[in-house]
Amino acid sequence: MSATRSADQVHAALSAQIVAGTLRPGDPLAETALAAQFGLSRTPVREALQRLAGEGLVERGPRRAFVVRDMTTDALRHLFEALAELEALCASLSALRMTPTDHALLAGILDRDDLPGADYAQANIRFHGALRQGAGNEVLADLLADLDRRSLPWRNAQFQKRAARIATSRAEHRAILAAITARDADGAADLMRAHMGASLGVILEMLAARPYSAG
Repeated sequence: MSATRSADQVHAALSAQIVAGTLRPGDPLAETALAAQFGLSRTPVREALQRLAGEGLVERGPRRAFVVRDMTTDALRHLFEALAELEALCASLSALRMTPTDHALLAGILDRDDLPGADYAQANIRFHGALRQGAGNEVLADLLADLDRRSLPWRNAQFQKRAARIATSRAEHRAILAAITARDADGAADLMRAHMGASLGVILEMLAARPYSAG
């Protein structure tokens, strides 16, 4: 197994445990212990921990060792408030700038992602990525790349933990597409804000159901 694939394995496992609350705020994440647990060298473990730090899921604790970060409900709200506004701006610009060909490609993404067996977390990423490209603003795309890195573990988890969220998210995507196709910039922005707000609501419900309460 390559080092990159090994780091992906460790990252995915630790990310899922942190979001689910199996690993709690303040829990230590020692490289040596994790390397032994996964049967890997310390190099991919270190890479995975650095990625988790970039996503805001872990932080440096005493003696510079990594520990699980306490992600409070306020911190998540602030993250999603910023994300919602930038995503709404993307949707608005896409409504003004996307061509009929772009509309067809975006509809095709949704059609493929509605097929049985589709990985909806990846489908969600494709849809939002297409809107960012359609917005035609590199500065906005760069800003969203950082917020994506910090929000995706939570956004992906909502589909794993709340299966019903997939159906509502699909319907919200269709409504956003309809507004963009109609070149309704304000409507597309409002629908995107509501879409991100719905995701935050599910994520906060997940936090409340964890073995401990978020601060």
